[in-house]
Amino acid sequence: MYQIHKSLGQHFLQDENISRKIIQALGLAPGDTLLEVGPGLGALTKYVVAMPELDYYAVEIDREKVDYLQKQYPVLKEHLWHGDILKVSLPFARPFKLVGNFPYQITSGILFRVMEWKAYLQLVVGMVQKEVALRISSEPHQKAYGLMSVLLQTWFRIEYLFDVSPGCFFPPPRVQSAVIRLMPKANRPEIVDEKQYIRLVKMAFQQRRKMLRNALKNVFPVEMLQQPIFGQRAEELSWEDYLQLYQWYRQVNS
Repeated sequence: MYQIHKSLGQHFLQDENISRKIIQALGLAPGDTLLEVGPGLGALTKYVVAMPELDYYAVEIDREKVDYLQKQYPVLKEHLWHGDILKVSLPFARPFKLVGNFPYQITSGILFRVMEWKAYLQLVVGMVQKEVALRISSEPHQKAYGLMSVLLQTWFRIEYLFDVSPGCFFPPPRVQSAVIRLMPKANRPEIVDEKQYIRLVKMAFQQRRKMLRNALKNVFPVEMLQQPIFGQRAEELSWEDYLQLYQWYRQVNS
C-alpha cells in the first residue's frame, strides 16, 4: 500500500477519461521526446509507455512512487529520475514536450522553469489549480490578470482546455482544477535581458492599484513618465505594452 504525502501536495488522478484527454492534448507522434513531471502512480504514464518510438522520461520527487512505478512498468528503469523538477537542469538538448499534474504549492516555480526552457519546449500540457489557469489565460482589464499572465503570454500562446473536478482525484483536493496548454511562440520577442524584463513587470504589479507613473517613478525619468501609458495601472497593459516599457527602460539605462 502506498502512502500519501501531504507535504508534497499529492492528489492522484484516477479518472481514465481525463487521463486520455490530457494525453490527446499532447498530440504525441513517433519520435517525440516527452518529459513528465510528477508521474505519481502512473495515471498518464501507463498510456505513454504503450506508445511506440517515444523518447520518454519522468522526474518524480517521491522515492516511494519511483519504486512503485519501476515495479509496475519495468521499461521505466532507465527513464525515471528521482529528483525535484525545480532543481533539475535542462533535461534534453533537443526539442521536447512536457506534461504533468503540477503540485499546487510549486506551480509558479514550475511555470518559471517552463519559461527558462522555452527555447527547447514544443508544447506544455499541465494540470493546475483552476484559479491559476484562469489567471494565466486572462486578458488585460480582467480581474484575474496579473504578473504570470503577462510573463507567460510574452513567450507562449495559452489555451484553457477543460475543468477537472475534485472527484477525479484521490484524495480529492479542496479546489477545482483545470488543464492548460502552452505553445511557445514561433517568433519570440527580442528581450536582451529576460531577468531584467521580469523584474520590471514585477515592479509594476507590486503596486498594481497605483498608476504606473507612481509605481515606476524610480525607474523612468520624469519627462518619460508623462507618456499616456504611464497613466494606466499594471493590469491594464498587455504583454506588448510591457515590451514597449522594457525597450524604453533599456534606452534610459543603457
